[in-house]
Amino acid sequence: MSAFCPADRTVLITGASTGIGLELAKLFAQDHCRLILVARNKPKLTQLADELIRRHGISVKVIEKDLARSSAPMEIYEELQRASLPIDMLVNNAGTGIYGPFAESNLKEQLDALQLNILSLTGLTHLVLPMIKSRKGKILNVASVAAFQPGPLMACYFASKAYVLHFSEALANELKDTGVTVTALCPGPTRTDFQTRTDTQNIREEFIMMGALSVAKAGYQGFLKGKTVVVPGLINKILVFLVRFFPGDLVTRVARLFEERTHP
Repeated sequence: MSAFCPADRTVLITGASTGIGLELAKLFAQDHCRLILVARNKPKLTQLADELIRRHGISVKVIEKDLARSSAPMEIYEELQRASLPIDMLVNNAGTGIYGPFAESNLKEQLDALQLNILSLTGLTHLVLPMIKSRKGKILNVASVAAFQPGPLMACYFASKAYVLHFSEALANELKDTGVTVTALCPGPTRTDFQTRTDTQNIREEFIMMGALSVAKAGYQGFLKGKTVVVPGLINKILVFLVRFFPGDLVTRVARLFEERTHP
């Protein structure tokens, strides 16, 4: 299978200001793509845009938008329409999670996270897909190894990533004869600001963490090759493989063990 050439194409990346999204933006920039970077943090986006323009001489547009708001996907789409900016590639990277027992959590925070992880991803994909199809482009959705099992203490996050994985696989099948590919990137624990934002700095899964650049490179390479599912890292691949062979109750108990704190 030959790799897709991204040069001189336009990619929209959500959650581009930090972590995996930032590293993906750098990889696309190195291949001379035009970038549209979306996140809540405009100063960080602007700083990244200035750096990529200076290093690679590419076009970069910044859109400040909070995808936890239901109106955000349409607002982004309308801004693209006003600027006459067609999209060749879409990277749905923005996501978050809420840590702790579901019954004790803040309901608004949980619903905002589901809006971000599921509804905005779905809405933005639906809005820009006609452009991507017409230009024989690609979609990369950032899911997680969390998608392969239930996750006590992060129940909604794990469930939302299962949605992203299954949605991506189904969409990949629907689009298989159109020239468009859909890739679900399923990283394991990754060293980003996600741990600080979700208060998961001291849970047991820390020992298998990968760096954001390593994850982004694996996802980018699989994306260019048109793979449907990419799981970076040998340990993550083994864990995903083993989940298929163990009883569901055992898998859930082990998942909880990984999510529990090692110390306060």
